[in-house]
Amino acid sequence: MFFRQFLEAQSSTWTYLLADRKSGEAVIIDPVLETVERDLRNIRELGLTLLWSLETHVHADHVTGAAVLKDRTGCQTGICHTAALPCVDRGLAHGDRLTFGRYGLTVLETPGHTDCSVSFVSDAPELQGGGAAARRAFTGDALLIRGCGRTDFQRGDAAVLYRAVHAHLFTLPDDTIVHPAHDYNGCTASTIGEERTHNPRLTQDEPAFVALMAALNLPRPQQIDVAVPANRLCGRSP
Repeated sequence: MFFRQFLEAQSSTWTYLLADRKSGEAVIIDPVLETVERDLRNIRELGLTLLWSLETHVHADHVTGAAVLKDRTGCQTGICHTAALPCVDRGLAHGDRLTFGRYGLTVLETPGHTDCSVSFVSDAPELQGGGAAARRAFTGDALLIRGCGRTDFQRGDAAVLYRAVHAHLFTLPDDTIVHPAHDYNGCTASTIGEERTHNPRLTQDEPAFVALMAALNLPRPQQIDVAVPANRLCGRSP
């Protein structure tokens, strides 16, 4: 499976491009409007056909590039079904599977950062060239490297986030690679085993985690008044 990780520096957002090398079918996860031309250039140069533009949640810190990608490539868009966005081609529910060539992504509902948050897990490892292909989990803001997303806006709920991570992400195999939507410390990836052992927030019990999240007192995201309305239209200006 082809895998490429891109950074949008202003919001520290990771965008992920996955493809089946044989068929050229591809998906992109969490594209950003400011870097959508970079993504399109890579898709074109690599000879890929973009089938899906997927969102882990309705972002508050950047505007998605989903609408531009759909206009330019004809791809379909997908986000958590509870968002009920008219611009989205498919509302995604827990257990849904999206395919691209020989590969697929399974949807895990992981709400709590927002009321509409999902993670995507790639197919189980296959033997390729004598080695095991990595199982990857694209966790949005539900699970960050040694952290997690805030829970104080967009109907977030710390207890819901804690239970979703422990039930749907921390039950994945230890060697599953964790690819979050953001990292603010220069880290590119982690593993489920690492986060289950070392994540300073999510290794606490639920009451301690809820109390910690309630005491964060974080500043309001600078782009929230622009980003959320635009992202409810798949990145188009209201």
